[in-house]
Amino acid sequence: MNRESKPTLYGADYSVYVRIARLTLAEKHIDYDLVPVDIFADGGPPDWYGALHPFSKIPAFEHDGLRLFETTAIARYVDEAFDGPALQPSLACERAVMNQIVGLLDAYAYRTLVWDIYVETVSKPREGKTADDAVVSAALLHAETCLATLAALKAPGPWLLGEQLTLADLHAAPMFGYFMQAEASVPMLARHPALFDWWQSMQARESFPATSPTS
Repeated sequence: MNRESKPTLYGADYSVYVRIARLTLAEKHIDYDLVPVDIFADGGPPDWYGALHPFSKIPAFEHDGLRLFETTAIARYVDEAFDGPALQPSLACERAVMNQIVGLLDAYAYRTLVWDIYVETVSKPREGKTADDAVVSAALLHAETCLATLAALKAPGPWLLGEQLTLADLHAAPMFGYFMQAEASVPMLARHPALFDWWQSMQARESFPATSPTS
């Protein structure tokens, strides 16, 4: 690997998945360029972006001639290709749990916590729009299952896998960053004290405010 080559990350800082990649880069202490790409802009992302992401999602990533899309691929590459603290457990059983948590977050938690709770109850009212109560009610029930499952999977210690900060924590944190702005979130998370303590610890890490969305 050319250590002098600076990676480039493409995406918008409001994106949960761009922030996951940025947190990974920050925790590895890697300098990088962030090239803004707004998929919600009029007309969608610029034409040139299709060469980096065939499905016009964010983020995309370049380093030393390697082009990647999909956040999990980017995060694992960054962890394995660069020096710095390891963000994946050395034991296969612990890596399996980490990957299970990441999969759970993608498949079940992201839509519920971010779109169906944060967007409906925080973002829409802020813009003078009306929340869809049916969507919110269903999401709150689903969120209870997501939180309870995460709490059950969490190992003893400050982080989701125990004593080691991993990609599971960095995957969850941006989703919680939006979810915890919703009024219902605090009492829900308070029912899971270990998960609540994890959230407090995550917010206190230097990388978390450093990657906060600007808008």
